Amino acid sequence: MKKIILQFFILSFITTVVNAQDFADYVNPFIGTTNYGATNPGAIAPRGMVSVVPFNTYGGETTFEKDSGWLSQVYERTNSHFTGFSHVNLSGVGCPDLGAVIVMPTTGEIDINPLTYGSTISNQEARAGYFSTHIDKYDIDTELTATQRAGISKYKFPAGKANLLLNLGQALSNESGALVKVVNEQEIEGMRMVGSFCYNNPKTIYPVYFVMKVNKKANKTAVWQQHNKIEGPEAQWMAAYNGQQRIIEDAYYPIIGDSLGAIFSYDFAVPTEVEVKIGISYVSIENARKNLETEVSNVSFDEIANRTKDNWNSVLSKIKVEGGSEDDKTVFYTALYHTMIHPNVLSDVNGEYPASKTRKTKTTEGERYTVFSLWDTYRDLHQLMTLVYPKQQLNMVNTMLDIYDETGWLPKWELNSTETYTMVGDPAAIVIADTYMRGLNQFDHEKAFEAVTKSAYSVEGGNPVRPCIDSYIEYGYIPVDNELDKKLWASVSTSLEYYVADWGVAQFAKSLGKQDKYKEFKERAYGYKKLFDKETDFLRPRHKDGKWYSPFDPNDGANFTHNIGYVEGNAYQYNMMVQFDIPGLIKQFGTKAFENRLDEIFSTGQFDMANEPDIAYPYAYNYIKGKEYKTQEKVLELREKYFTNKADGIAGNDDTGTMSAWVVFSMMGIYPDAPGTPQYALTTPAFDKVTIELDSKYWGKDQVVIKKQGGESNHIQSIKVNGKPHRGYFINHKDLVGANEITINMK
Repeated sequence: MKKIILQFFILSFITTVVNAQDFADYVNPFIGTTNYGATNPGAIAPRGMVSVVPFNTYGGETTFEKDSGWLSQVYERTNSHFTGFSHVNLSGVGCPDLGAVIVMPTTGEIDINPLTYGSTISNQEARAGYFSTHIDKYDIDTELTATQRAGISKYKFPAGKANLLLNLGQALSNESGALVKVVNEQEIEGMRMVGSFCYNNPKTIYPVYFVMKVNKKANKTAVWQQHNKIEGPEAQWMAAYNGQQRIIEDAYYPIIGDSLGAIFSYDFAVPTEVEVKIGISYVSIENARKNLETEVSNVSFDEIANRTKDNWNSVLSKIKVEGGSEDDKTVFYTALYHTMIHPNVLSDVNGEYPASKTRKTKTTEGERYTVFSLWDTYRDLHQLMTLVYPKQQLNMVNTMLDIYDETGWLPKWELNSTETYTMVGDPAAIVIADTYMRGLNQFDHEKAFEAVTKSAYSVEGGNPVRPCIDSYIEYGYIPVDNELDKKLWASVSTSLEYYVADWGVAQFAKSLGKQDKYKEFKERAYGYKKLFDKETDFLRPRHKDGKWYSPFDPNDGANFTHNIGYVEGNAYQYNMMVQFDIPGLIKQFGTKAFENRLDEIFSTGQFDMANEPDIAYPYAYNYIKGKEYKTQEKVLELREKYFTNKADGIAGNDDTGTMSAWVVFSMMGIYPDAPGTPQYALTTPAFDKVTIELDSKYWGKDQVVIKKQGGESNHIQSIKVNGKPHRGYFINHKDLVGANEITINMK
């Protein structure tokens, strides 16, 4: 009896320890903050609209010159000129936008020029949902945390004069226009225009609204403006001042203009801690206040920080890993953390959000998401969401269908209810089809099919999603002539993206019993063979008359240089981008030639881990019988080389979590190598045991376990599913979620 009781207590203790495991402690938000990773270490909640981030890419050793290399991020680990904490930001994107609503604490006399009031910072500490640092110039200790729709900051001022500067002029991009109103000595409200992502047409700009509340009454308040052009009846109280700075004290009324700011000034007899809370909304000031009051009103900083950490633990705990090094776990959970930042919520606590195109206020019953970098994320991030976070993925698909209702088109690269039309292809069609094919089908199938097929045809007035679609249908590829006539960007790359989308549409049609559409789109997808040049074994630009474009150099286009036919890559990096039909592509090459070309791509430095078109290449060896070990070797090599527990520990731009999703899957030993096809390629896991918690509502059971056991080599000897031998190095989604245990035995 004593033995039974002892065993019970031991089991209870172990269970308590496992349940209390702090997954958030493995998150290192500094990973990806240099080497163009474009992540940031700021405080954010899972899928947060708001993040509180140190802004250090203004002035100092950096500039605002276009394409300077720094513009796409608010924070760069090696920079030193800090100018405040921004509250609306993007993570892991390659173009500038947001980085706005910036608060800067200072001491001494008021200075409103960020080039001179900026400071170095030290003692930076970041973890999931929390950031702290010391502002050297002013001897101020700061702590930051956030909820989904509000940011909270603590500033520990020394005795003496102190200031809170709210800068609405500074941001990552150069939109103009703001409104600010000092409500009283503890509150400021207003809005700031944002939205020229990737230097888009300024007509795409839109407002972000805020309410800022401070727990200490200011001794003095003021507003400022730095531009010399003032227009509109609200600004008649100010005259043009030839570019000089203008500060107006005690202005308790709305001010509209460019490069605005507000100031709360204090005179502390003793060191004093000041707490700042900022609510954000893309609908209205009233909603920003409602978000603030609902999520952080009468709640202490520490309690909010703890809640946010608990929220991170909740989402990170959906995948539990055992074995592996501490650095492996840090890389894994930080990558998983990065996949949970974008897409993020756009809807307010009351469900309201700005509709796409019109920006009229609408209400959602679920959550409205935004930041759909779909050219990147269709390849692996949405498959991760489908597998591990299906409710979120359904909300994302429903958001895409709502955007279709609001605009007539599915999104391409959507940001805060604006369409940026960045990059090429028809990626939303791939995501929707892939989601359905994996069995996550609780959305309006017929509307979805209508949406994915609308963009697949010519439309009166033009097709903004698939330019030159009429030529694509006529020739089976997009002739390079259209590119030379500047009708579209990158004829080969765009054609390949259309093929992937058409494959997805074909599979979707087949599942819905639409046999005619299945045959039509399957045939369209196989059009890639018309771009395959058997003399060079490359997919290359082709004219309308069938002649190959020349001169042709497969090296042209590497490192983001301009070339004909390809976008963000060269002919090598697009050589195998036919993931849905690698067996068919192997027949085009011949098996040995295909293997040799893959070897060549890796051995000569043509493989680009930092960009999307070739990220599935390491898994292509799985299609060559007897050569699967090369996938195992190559994935390990790439993981260890490019994904590390360091600031430069992402291969390049994280692309809103796409690169992070690659390493999450790869470290689990599975990868969705063929979007639109519900399968995973198998490789060697980084851990001895991976437990994926499944949502039983969608998958009918609560977990699947992947185990690695046997020898110490990196080479797989055999694979078993539920104890039975598994043939080949792929597993379909249904079998994966239906399995209790997948055992990978090593040699």
